[in-house]
Amino acid sequence: MKNLIIIAILLVSSLAQSQTDYEKGMQKAFELWRNNPTEAENMFERIAKAEQDNWLPSYYAAQINVTNSFGIQDEKKLSIQLKKAQDLINDATAISKNNPEILVMQALLHTAWVAFDGATYGRKLSPKVAKLYAKAAQIAPKNPRVAYCKAEWDMGSARYFGQDTTPFCKDLERAIELFANFKPESPFHPKWGKERASQVLASCKK
Repeated sequence: MKNLIIIAILLVSSLAQSQTDYEKGMQKAFELWRNNPTEAENMFERIAKAEQDNWLPSYYAAQINVTNSFGIQDEKKLSIQLKKAQDLINDATAISKNNPEILVMQALLHTAWVAFDGATYGRKLSPKVAKLYAKAAQIAPKNPRVAYCKAEWDMGSARYFGQDTTPFCKDLERAIELFANFKPESPFHPKWGKERASQVLASCKK
C-alpha cells in the first residue's frame, strides 16, 4: 500500500512538472514571437514534439508561417513556407479534428495563395475557403475569429469582383461583439483577431 502511495505521488509530481514546463515553454514562445518569429516557431515545434496530444503548439507554428507568407513575392519561397504550414496544420488536425480554430487557419493558408495570385489560385481555392468558413461557423457560431475572418474574406471577394462591401460591415460588428464576450479555454488558446477586426471595421465605415 505504501509503495502504491509513493508511486501515485511521483506520478502526480511528474505530471505537475510536465505542465509547468509546457506553460513556461508556451509563455517563452509567445514572448519570442514579438521580435523573433523564427525562434518562436522553432520553440512551438519543440513543444509540439513533447506535447504530442496538444494541438496548440503546431497550430501556432503554422500561424507564424501563414501570417508571414502574406506579401511574399517569390512563388518558390511561398510554396516552401506554406507547405511547412500545411504540415503543421495537418499535425494539429490529427490531434483535434473538426476544430474551428484549425479550420480558420486552413482557410487563411488558402487565402495566402489567393492573395499571391488571385487569377491562378482564386478559382480553385475560393470554394474551399468558403466551405471551411461555413463548416467552422456551423461548429462554433459564436467564435469571433470564425466570424471576423469569414467577414474579411467575403469583403475581399466582393472587392475583387467590384461589388459593394458595405453589407459585410454588420458581420464585422457582430464579430467585435463576439470578441467582447469570448473566453478562451486556457491562457494559451487562440484569442487573436480583435484588433485587426476593429481596423477592418473602421475602414469599412469610411
